[in-house]
Amino acid sequence: MSSNRPSYSTSDDQLDPEEQKSLAAAAHEANRLPELRLILLGWRWPGKSLTGNTILGREEFRLERAAEFCVKRETEVDQRNVTVVDTPGWFSAQTTPVDYQQEMVRSVTLCQPGPHAFLLVIPVGMFTETDRAHIEENIALFGEDVWKHTMVVFTWAEVLKDRSIERHIRREGRDLQWVVDKCKKRYHVINNFIFGEHPQLLQLMEKVEKIVAEEGGYFTLKADETKTQSQTQSLNLTTNSLKENRELGARPKQNGS
Repeated sequence: MSSNRPSYSTSDDQLDPEEQKSLAAAAHEANRLPELRLILLGWRWPGKSLTGNTILGREEFRLERAAEFCVKRETEVDQRNVTVVDTPGWFSAQTTPVDYQQEMVRSVTLCQPGPHAFLLVIPVGMFTETDRAHIEENIALFGEDVWKHTMVVFTWAEVLKDRSIERHIRREGRDLQWVVDKCKKRYHVINNFIFGEHPQLLQLMEKVEKIVAEEGGYFTLKADETKTQSQTQSLNLTTNSLKENRELGARPKQNGS
């Protein structure tokens, strides 16, 4: 007579579901941090500042105009102190002005002793080689190690409808896949129509804590990288970059406004 009881391997490396659940809970509690420091990166109008407001649970970052300076705000999420720094958004059809780039780098100093994660905000929609190039250009300001602490946050998820984010990443092709791979396949989908305490925020915080656990701490900007970046910025400065053709930012993607 066959038994209805589930069978488990007697191998030492196999655990029953209850033990696995207990270990997972213990690991989660071990990774839990009393404070999280986050920096928002992205284009000027893809929902970057709105994502910051969603995390804060209130409207702190102004949406009616493009910010030229970093803005720091704090809140509490699930008994964690959370610091969020919004940065000047990138330009979609030209190199980001040098003063904007310098202000972006300054964001690290607002998260002393260093940010736990950079949230790279990308709207769901058409993603091109030019988009990838702009991300690479601006992320490079912080040095190569920044990728270890960066997670993609997808906004405008309503465009997906019934399509999974994984399928969307595959369909968008190698450029978006390259960005996700550089972030070690760390990504999160956020709904900016949902404000306040919500599972999506708790999941985001847990993913950040996992980054900290895997990378062994927070991000720090190296002095020699800062000097090199400053020199590179000076060489790339053009006459029109600060005074002319400052467009409003990333093009609307599908149903964005």
